[in-house]
Amino acid sequence: MSTLAENFNLANEFNILRIICGLFFIPHMFGKYIEREFTMGFFKSAGLNPPGLFINIALAAEAVISIGLIFGIYTSYVAWAAAAFMALAAVACYRVSSGKWFWNLGGFEYPVFWMICCIVVAMHG
Repeated sequence: MSTLAENFNLANEFNILRIICGLFFIPHMFGKYIEREFTMGFFKSAGLNPPGLFINIALAAEAVISIGLIFGIYTSYVAWAAAAFMALAAVACYRVSSGKWFWNLGGFEYPVFWMICCIVVAMHG
C-alpha cells in the first residue's frame, strides 16, 4: 500500500484522529476570515496586539497545520505545532472568558481538549 493510501486508511484509528484534528482547523480559519471584526475584538481582548497581524499569523499557521495533519506530512512536528497553537488559543480564551472552563459558556475547555488530541497525534506520529 502506498504512503498516501496508508495515510487515509480509516481502519487505522490514528489516521482518523490525525485527519479530524487537521480538518477542524478549516472552520477555525474560515471563522477568522469571515468574522474578521469579531476576531479582531477577540484578539484585542486577549492582549494580542496588533490584532490584524496576529490574525494573519494564526491563519498562516492554521493553513500549514491543517495541510500537514490531513495529509500526514511531518506529522509529529506539525502535531506539536498544533498543540502549541491550541495552548495559545486556550490561554486567549481563558483571558477573554475571565477563566470560565465550559466551552458553551465561552470558556477554554474545547481548545484544551483539541490540544490534548494533537499531543496524542504528535506522540504517535
